[in-house]
Amino acid sequence: MPRTLFRSTLALVSVALAIVVLAWMAPRLSGQAGSGFPSKENGEWAHYNSDIKGSRYMPLDQINASNFNKLEVAWRFKTDNLGPRPEYKLEGTPLMVKGTLYMTGGTRRAVVALDAKTGEQKWVYAMDEGKRAEMAPRVLSGRGLSYWTDGKGDDRIIYVTIGYRLVQLNARTGQPISTFGKGGMVDLKEGVVYGKLVNGRWQQVQIPLVEGEIGVNSTPLVVGDMVIVQSAMAEGLRYEYTNNAKGLVRAYDVRTGRQIWRFNMMPGPGEFGHETWENGSWNWTGNTGVWTEMSADAEAGIVYLPGESPTIDAYGGNRPGAGLFGETLVALDLKTGKRKWHFQIVHHGLWDYDLAGAPLLMDVTIDGKPRKIVGQTSKEGWLYTFDRITGEPIWPIIEKPVPQSDVPGEKSWPTQPFPTKPPTYSRNYLAKDDVIDFTPELRAKAMENLKKYRWEEMPFVPYVIPSEKWLGTILVGNTMGGVNWEGSSFNPETGIFYTQANNSSISGASLSQEYFDSIKPEKHTPNHIAIWEAPGFGQPGFEAPSTSGYARREAPAGGGRAGGGGGRGANPLTDGLGGLPIIKPPYGVITALDMHDGTMKWQVPHGDTPDAVRNSPLLKGLNIPKTGQNGIVGVCLTKSLVIVGDPQVTSPPGPPDRPRGAMLRAYDQETGKEVGAVWMPSSQSGNPMTYMLDGRQYIIVAVGGGNYSSEYIAFALPQSDIARPTNNQR
Repeated sequence: MPRTLFRSTLALVSVALAIVVLAWMAPRLSGQAGSGFPSKENGEWAHYNSDIKGSRYMPLDQINASNFNKLEVAWRFKTDNLGPRPEYKLEGTPLMVKGTLYMTGGTRRAVVALDAKTGEQKWVYAMDEGKRAEMAPRVLSGRGLSYWTDGKGDDRIIYVTIGYRLVQLNARTGQPISTFGKGGMVDLKEGVVYGKLVNGRWQQVQIPLVEGEIGVNSTPLVVGDMVIVQSAMAEGLRYEYTNNAKGLVRAYDVRTGRQIWRFNMMPGPGEFGHETWENGSWNWTGNTGVWTEMSADAEAGIVYLPGESPTIDAYGGNRPGAGLFGETLVALDLKTGKRKWHFQIVHHGLWDYDLAGAPLLMDVTIDGKPRKIVGQTSKEGWLYTFDRITGEPIWPIIEKPVPQSDVPGEKSWPTQPFPTKPPTYSRNYLAKDDVIDFTPELRAKAMENLKKYRWEEMPFVPYVIPSEKWLGTILVGNTMGGVNWEGSSFNPETGIFYTQANNSSISGASLSQEYFDSIKPEKHTPNHIAIWEAPGFGQPGFEAPSTSGYARREAPAGGGRAGGGGGRGANPLTDGLGGLPIIKPPYGVITALDMHDGTMKWQVPHGDTPDAVRNSPLLKGLNIPKTGQNGIVGVCLTKSLVIVGDPQVTSPPGPPDRPRGAMLRAYDQETGKEVGAVWMPSSQSGNPMTYMLDGRQYIIVAVGGGNYSSEYIAFALPQSDIARPTNNQR
């Protein structure tokens, strides 16, 4: 059994065997009775993405272009003590309902309730899951929580623990809802299967409840009286095992925890798409989960699932076939979980092109007709856009021939889908015109370096095994390009899509001979064991995926055995460039797309020029315009602003002078002009959100990284700059 802790203001109390709840007993909130359901009209941010359609939009305008620079820190909340050690990767986005903020934090993934005006702690809940958490594939504090209410005072907070348990808490007290599941939780590992060769025949069997690899750090999706839960496995390009848990999505009754439906992201015998797993590879292949946020159209009764890659991101020799529903947008009937339509974004994925951002459900006018559309962001910089009811592409998506793999045993797919509109919001390949050109000497050296690589101007060039011919493949966006879990946003009043995107994630991707020898089919046939069945699993020295709880914390020299083009030591791709990127600016961008006609409205660099570029001796005497920054961060929208923090820490020279740190910036939605910025002690690590309470608008953002431990910072205008509240300002 897991261990949890309960703490009141008076004493420590033991509860029910080994389970205790850690919670500060808070007084009953004023106005709680009869307050009903949360709403944006009340200034409440009640969903991870502000609503179930994924907009990240809040129609507030107290903070605007005229006063953004006046923002001050209203309060801050450090998460250092929410676990046995501080956290440096806080990815959370809080919720605000009825005057209380709910958030995750710390290395034990604690749930915290704060007074939304003052930041005072009301209660905190944490679960010590022991070895089950240590073995988990997705650790740390996670990205957030979900909220449900019956509108009559039964208010609940819902989240998934590190060890993959679905937990419900009383929103006022932090105590588990005893009538949900078993004692307030549902064990999500129950019912998860993987393939095992038993007496010469493949069987799908239950994964181990402790060691079995499955979890999630995104938030469950609450739609009406249903909570829908994703699944994820360990990430990383060094994964050596061809077998894993099979990805799935399940819906539960929000009151009782009863399972309503289950959708297998890897269709089994008799299910649609099973034949896309050739040569029996469905038997052992796993992953293909949904590790990011989902979205739903409650009126149409559809939920949208963005799928991830199958087992082993960069090599498919053990899993021939298109591999549904890997890297596929799937639309399900909300009530039954039955497939309504799907579109595979990448066939037989070899590039780690997981669908990493939440689908965006937008109502726009196209060619004079109202359309209900869904846009799926991607690492490739494309916004794949469909009629969200039928699945038909809004603008043509064309299957085009792509380069083929020469890696032994690989059967790469001959074509891939290419959207025609909207234009890409970030680069998805290295064009010759995008190679560094600050000076003729730098460009010449870069072009010389690129001759050592397989370099073709498109996003679907397969990895290679290093040889005298090629050291690797030039890819942009295959790991941290475009948009990732941070997602994007849209303004439902204007039909404009906004996103920050990484515009410079370039790599010389390769499968080292050593790594290939560990994943080639003859290495794993016939048993295809799972990682938890490997000798020495979980023991010191066992090479585990980087996101897992039992991973070695020190990185191997050279950046590992897959990926190439980076890490410690020499990098042939950037040799002779003095530490400068081989790709020219902008390194990171903010982009606005008009979804009425699929055109780009504007695009601007985001973030100060990195110190390594600004201070480079090779650029001395040159006037380098603002370059933007490499990295990915999420945005939120108000009535008129795009709000987003820097992905990097810098120390730019004045004026104005400021300490080393990062900036939280505001851009005008209409023009892209930066209209304000306030200082933060570290880079943005979680998506910002905003709310209104008692006539004052707040912006909350998680920061942390490097040597700076994580915290939430609340910004607001000085009270002297705030007009008297109107009737709709709580």
